[in-house]
Amino acid sequence: MILSFQKSTPLVAACFVLSACAVKPVTSPAFEGAPARFKETVSATPASTGAVAVPDAWWTLFKDPVLDDLERRVAIGNESLKASLAQMANVRATLDASYSARLPTLSAELAASRTGNPSSSAATAQNPSNNVALTATAGWELDIWGKLSKAAQEAQSNLQASQSDLAAVKLSVQSTLAQTYFSMRTAEAQKVLLEQTVVAYQKSLELTQARLQSGVASLSDELQARTQLNTAKVQLADTTAQRAQYEHAIAVLTGVPPATLSIESTALLPESLDAPPLLPSTLLQRRPDIAAARQRVEAAYSQIGVTDAAMFPTVGLSANVGYSQNSLANLLSAPNLLWTLGASLTQSILDGGVKTLASAQARAAAELATSNYRQLVLTSLQEVEDNLVLSAQLKNEVTWQQLALQAAQRNLEITQEQYRSGTVSYLNVVTAQTTALSAQSNLLTVRNRQLAALNILLKNIAGRWDQASVETTK
Repeated sequence: MILSFQKSTPLVAACFVLSACAVKPVTSPAFEGAPARFKETVSATPASTGAVAVPDAWWTLFKDPVLDDLERRVAIGNESLKASLAQMANVRATLDASYSARLPTLSAELAASRTGNPSSSAATAQNPSNNVALTATAGWELDIWGKLSKAAQEAQSNLQASQSDLAAVKLSVQSTLAQTYFSMRTAEAQKVLLEQTVVAYQKSLELTQARLQSGVASLSDELQARTQLNTAKVQLADTTAQRAQYEHAIAVLTGVPPATLSIESTALLPESLDAPPLLPSTLLQRRPDIAAARQRVEAAYSQIGVTDAAMFPTVGLSANVGYSQNSLANLLSAPNLLWTLGASLTQSILDGGVKTLASAQARAAAELATSNYRQLVLTSLQEVEDNLVLSAQLKNEVTWQQLALQAAQRNLEITQEQYRSGTVSYLNVVTAQTTALSAQSNLLTVRNRQLAALNILLKNIAGRWDQASVETTK
């Protein structure tokens, strides 16, 4: 419905009066489930309401230059990060489009036509006839009910969520790289241990063979020594393959083919860390996945405003101006000028309840987003608590395993001397050697688990826990 400018004035005035009945704002609920401190820490600093950015280079706490270089590469070449960056650019374009929808539109058209009607009488028809028109059309949808502004708010929240998604993917990739690197170094240490074990078992086999030839050892002793040696060789081959697979995984994480990346073997694990006694739960505020979930809650509640505003009439202003005549010559002259100004009020009368259902769906989606956000916060609290207690207990396990290794190595020395003197059978040597190898291997495994727990804990709090980070939450 297009009205003339004079007659549309009461309509526009009525629309501004009705704007007092605009959509009632719907705000997202707050979450009050986070404690001031984690249960597994000694104490905590006071809570803070401000968000904290993810600290850069948190992995440097492990003081490993090779890891530092790999983390730099992964930030540049990882394909998952590139995909998230492209997704964020797409969401940013959606935000720009939502802002554009609030602005007036203007279009221009130049058209020419030639019309003929042979059936018309010669007295009344002018066949064929020409028409040339140059027109400009402007339109503007008035955002009286806040539908367009709510859509812009939703797009802004989605963009912020996408930015947080990018940060979450980056944090996850960095943590995965660190853990893969720790596993690779552990495999290297296991490989060195097994290489030394193979050499020791070979000497034991040669000793047993000599004793067998001299008649002081049995064939069973020689077979046990050979079995133990071959078993160690199998373990060595398996560990060598694992180390290569970890290196391949690191190459893919950094965005290069496995054949192009070669990491020098050091068989040295990074030194472990001690979690600080003061670890405030407000560190979770900088976790990007939690921020993304919260921003999606805001977007969902903005969508409620969009669907509610859609129930009100659409109010628009339009203007047309142009020139029209039967030839292009002198088209832009005053006698050929045509113009209209008008306002439109559009309201669906019967839609089968589509808009009501859309509003109900938006509210259900907002409830779902809120529940997902709250569950993520609870899960995050559990993850931090789990890895706090795990890292503390693994520190004790490392100490106990070192004592167990010392005892196993001393027992092996005593048993080997007893075997040489003929006071025990070779079965005692096999048992002592197996126990010592198991103790050494278990120590490497526990150290790897300790590094993994600390790495995951750093991921769970989204970065560093050093004094500078803790002070930012005071």
